[in-house]
Amino acid sequence: MKTAKEIAILGVLVALLIGGQFILSGISGIEIITVIFTSFCFYFGVWRGIIVATSFSLLRCFIFGFFPNVIVLYLIYYNLVAIVFGLLGKAFLKKLDVKKVIIIVLIAVFLTVVFTLIDLLLMGIFYGFTVLNAYFLSGIPTLITQIICVAVSVFLLFVPLLKVYKTIKIN
Repeated sequence: MKTAKEIAILGVLVALLIGGQFILSGISGIEIITVIFTSFCFYFGVWRGIIVATSFSLLRCFIFGFFPNVIVLYLIYYNLVAIVFGLLGKAFLKKLDVKKVIIIVLIAVFLTVVFTLIDLLLMGIFYGFTVLNAYFLSGIPTLITQIICVAVSVFLLFVPLLKVYKTIKIN
């Protein structure tokens, strides 16, 4: 990080992610974090994404509680998303067309399923693998809702958010 402005922008994004998660936390499977965070990493790159991912993963605990499996889940998942979308940004940003946006939507949906798989693995490690069947089955309606939410929000909001991010000058 080079400037106070950059630190402030990263801090604002972390606050936006926490606020978005808090506001929608009462509605199972509905979220806005994926589109905000993926488009940020896509535009601003891997390293800034990792800083935001790690900060978000740790600071959200002050609102939602300190659960070791959730902290590990968020640290793994959001840093993975930062890397994937940061690299996609390097490859796709110069010429973004509808075909590439559809690829981005599919990757975001795939990573949403990966989130659930990592969650299941960590639940088994932290609490025993005997609870996984019930935990997975009870989470299927939420996963379906979240997949639909991610697909729609990323398809509709990814490009407009990139336009907003382009107005932010860091360097």
